Amino acid sequence: MTPAPHPHANPIPNILTGLRLAAGVVMFLILAGATGGVPYLSSYLSPEDQFALYRAAFFIFVVAASTDWVDGYLARRWHATTRWGAILDPIADKVLVTGAILGVLTSGSVPQIAIPCGLILFREFAVSALRETVAGKVKLQVTLLAKWKTTLQLVALGAQLFARNWDGFGLEFDWLPHFQLFADVLIWLAAVITVWTGWQYFEKARQKMSAI
Repeated sequence: MTPAPHPHANPIPNILTGLRLAAGVVMFLILAGATGGVPYLSSYLSPEDQFALYRAAFFIFVVAASTDWVDGYLARRWHATTRWGAILDPIADKVLVTGAILGVLTSGSVPQIAIPCGLILFREFAVSALRETVAGKVKLQVTLLAKWKTTLQLVALGAQLFARNWDGFGLEFDWLPHFQLFADVLIWLAAVITVWTGWQYFEKARQKMSAI
């Protein structure tokens, strides 16, 4: 059972959630700038500057993704759940995931993950639209698998961003194909679970709407 919102809850969990939302936007802008997506500014970047921006975006993603667990843990531990936090948390997750996907795709040379990235985005938008459509009619509880889905998405996207940073970290190129394959398997697995949980939501909504 979801604990009732506390009227005077500690604001730290919500602050972390808000920072995660902002970090997703900032990370995407940095990645877009590093790949030439910012007019005038990107043309002045040297390869070293681009590598530095990639590294910065990667570290921002890692820190932001870590707060996905931390803010929820603190909210439960401090009994600091709020309605605003419940609304903001899934939005922050989707902004971070969407920003990372778009950032990875702007780097180019990743046709092998275009399909799983697209499936993840389609599912997230579709489920958000579904929740908005049935709001006030039926309640769709977040499943345990859906929670783990978000974690797997973040890990998979983190691996993709790390692969994009291979040069910037000065790692041996001999290992890059192996790590890229690992990262690609993760993103495909995340896509499969993402689509499966999306189908579960639609099926549950169909059943509840039929019973009304």
